[in-house]
Amino acid sequence: MTKRFFKSEILHNFFHDPSALVGSFLLVVSILAAIFAPLIAPQNPYDLEKVSLEHFLKPPIWMEGGEGPFLLGTDDQGRGILSTILYGCRTSMTVGFGVVLIAGTFGVTMGLLAGYYGGLLDSLTMRLADTFFSFSTTLMAILMLGLFKERGVLVVIIAICIADWVRYARTMRGSVLEVKEEVYIMAAKATGSGDFRLLLRHLLPNAIPPIFVVIAVDLAVVIMLEATLSFLGVGVPLTEPSLGMMISIGKDYVYAGMWWLVVFPGAALVLLVVGINLFADWLREELNPKIQR
Repeated sequence: MTKRFFKSEILHNFFHDPSALVGSFLLVVSILAAIFAPLIAPQNPYDLEKVSLEHFLKPPIWMEGGEGPFLLGTDDQGRGILSTILYGCRTSMTVGFGVVLIAGTFGVTMGLLAGYYGGLLDSLTMRLADTFFSFSTTLMAILMLGLFKERGVLVVIIAICIADWVRYARTMRGSVLEVKEEVYIMAAKATGSGDFRLLLRHLLPNAIPPIFVVIAVDLAVVIMLEATLSFLGVGVPLTEPSLGMMISIGKDYVYAGMWWLVVFPGAALVLLVVGINLFADWLREELNPKIQR
């Protein structure tokens, strides 16, 4: 499957799909903005020595009262909106990729083992997955965050992972059940391949493609969930930048005409999620030959 990504057909389809190009562009720009935020941002919005209440609620630079370097205006703490968005993207990306890595690894492992061995392990894994799946991921995350005494990005990642692994496990299990009946798997067993070699060398590489789509979709879901938790005040603490928290703070000033406090961070969040979803749709079509382009 890995070799297929380097074939000209996929590259041709990618460069001739406008939605894939737009989605990839938005995603790459967001990732680069998050990585290089300290270099791009006009100020560090969480450095108390560089933040002053003298810049309280400044409008964007093209409006009357706006001033540089606050291109998109400032918030109620005197922090530049542009700088806070860039640092907020770092938090969103950290939580998104952190959850995908941890929950994905655990879920894929559980699904792989459950699908291959079946029996009691499969029953226990799927019943556990069904239990978590019956609850809202958002409510589960809020419950877990309420149980933790500490607050921070790592705590948010762990809270989301507790329920988020289910989608990976269920998808991987279904893929393994389909792949393990293939002839080449039977041939590998006949030649005396051990379970460890069979799982890693034959089953995992051929059952993993659907997981790529789950990763792409889940990344957008997790980023929105982190923003939701921060908006509700149970996500990252006030000392950490967050797009959801920016929107939560800004909503109190919208009716006073200070629309930039909500519009700009909201637009950044929407563009990020749309970019991921567009790329995920293209990836789903590429990895599923049954879908007619």
